Amino acid sequence: MLIIPAIDLKDGQCVRLRKGVMEDSTVYGSDPVAMARRWVEQGAKRLHLVDLNGAFAGAPVNGEAVTAIARAFPELPIQIGGGIRSVETIEHYLAAGVSYVIIGTKAVKEPEFVSEACRLFPGRIIVGLDAKKGLVATDGWAEVSELKAADLARRFEQDGVSAIVYTDIDRDGMMQGVNVEATVAMARASAIPVIASGGITSMDDIRALKAVAHEGILGAITGRAIYEGTLDVAEAQQFCDQP
Repeated sequence: MLIIPAIDLKDGQCVRLRKGVMEDSTVYGSDPVAMARRWVEQGAKRLHLVDLNGAFAGAPVNGEAVTAIARAFPELPIQIGGGIRSVETIEHYLAAGVSYVIIGTKAVKEPEFVSEACRLFPGRIIVGLDAKKGLVATDGWAEVSELKAADLARRFEQDGVSAIVYTDIDRDGMMQGVNVEATVAMARASAIPVIASGGITSMDDIRALKAVAHEGILGAITGRAIYEGTLDVAEAQQFCDQP
């Protein structure tokens, strides 16, 4: 199971939000490449980048920072989400050296776009499903739909999506622990590997997720916990590497 540090980009800075609220952000650094290096040196095998401005704008805003990180660590798998709503944007990020692009809002509103993206860029597409009480939210979590996250996951099974990033919005940035039950339910809903996100706070969460990783959980994204020191990336990844 992968421990995937999150670097959320807002106005070129590394921040974390609480429950996705742009006005409730904490700045952790102004040098995204240095932040990436910090996690790489602790043994991270993949990074999760989010263009927060892009998620609201519907187009990349922090693309330069993403490109700089990809160029600094050419061997490191990087996944990027936030404002990815066109084939051109996907092409741009992959050309810049990013390994995976995460389609969120567009995947919910136009599922056929995911089919097209998977056909054009096989093995490179991740779908981001952000849920509030099991229902999918879009547009930087500003809108909650009537769609069940599990139903959408099944919809993408035939497309060749490489993973689903499943975020429990009510837990995100709140340091309240991961929603293991909902994450396992999502993993069981389809054959697509699931990356857990939201609420991962301590080694207790990592232990709980690793215990059910056989259900189809590929990794865990962690943000505020590693910035505030309640979770150590090196310790968590070493634990996950043990048989």
